[in-house]
Amino acid sequence: MGTVRNAVVTAAFVLGTCSAASTACAGETITLMVGGIDKIIYLPAILAKRLGYFEQQGLDVDVVTEPAGVNAEDELIAGAVQGVVGFYDHTIDLQSKGTNVESLVQFASAPGEVELVSSAFAASIKSPADFKGHTLGVTGLGSSTDFLTEYLTKKFGLQRNDYRLLPVDAGKTFIDAMRRRLIVAGMTTDPTASELLASRQAKVLIDLRTEASTREALGGIYPSGCLYMRVAWVESHPDEARKLTHAFVETLRYIHSHSAEQIVDQLPRSYYEKRKALYVAAVKAFQPAFSTDGRMPESGPRTVLAILSAIDPSVEATDVDLSKTYTTAFLDEPGE
Repeated sequence: MGTVRNAVVTAAFVLGTCSAASTACAGETITLMVGGIDKIIYLPAILAKRLGYFEQQGLDVDVVTEPAGVNAEDELIAGAVQGVVGFYDHTIDLQSKGTNVESLVQFASAPGEVELVSSAFAASIKSPADFKGHTLGVTGLGSSTDFLTEYLTKKFGLQRNDYRLLPVDAGKTFIDAMRRRLIVAGMTTDPTASELLASRQAKVLIDLRTEASTREALGGIYPSGCLYMRVAWVESHPDEARKLTHAFVETLRYIHSHSAEQIVDQLPRSYYEKRKALYVAAVKAFQPAFSTDGRMPESGPRTVLAILSAIDPSVEATDVDLSKTYTTAFLDEPGE
């Protein structure tokens, strides 16, 4: 992870020397790792930071990035970060493996992902049933793109050994993998998907960027981006957990009360570089999928559990307690 890992390790060292007990000490830095900070599905993370909502809550929050959500998950388990901005499905997957984490605030009710097929192979690949014998791109093995890819291929009659998965992250590495034909198709999010579509290098096979298309493809709402943290940390830092939650709810309100152009103007130029119009259009398209209040959609957890159980025997064999994979406790408390 290079400089990002170094930053996280440094932050973890500072936290370790500051807080030998489980309670937070004055001036403690809370490090949140994002599974791809320039992805539109995770906009609340960088917006909360740049709009000053963490600071308004009296928090010192460091937001760092890692291209794949599964790697951010690993950093959380290792104790190098206090929270992850990633997909809700990791809370179920981790509980089935004996690690208790929970979502504090939900960002969206649709994954925001797209299964793209390279234009060079679009004539022969019309559905996931045609993936047999091919290599498919995902952000990382064990990532949400992995989970969703495995579910969709199984839904269309393929077994896991019928195709290969190649971790290619997102952004330039994903685009390069498709250009070089290392993958014939892959699951990614915006702005990567929009860039490939705009350049006509890829075509949409399955679109999970809206609630309606998600219901059609997955059989229900699939809550995606969220802030999830270790239950033990939340229980020992209730004040910080509440403040983090309220900072993100304020950010979600900002997203729904401002135009896509205004939102993008708050972001670093490096997020969109010379493709600002494309990025703005992608933000505008996904805006309706963002939550207005940060609450978990009622039927969402059951849909996610059903999908993970369909592809992972360890999840299917575990008596997962969905009530322990998310909490609304801090949403019900007044902010500062």
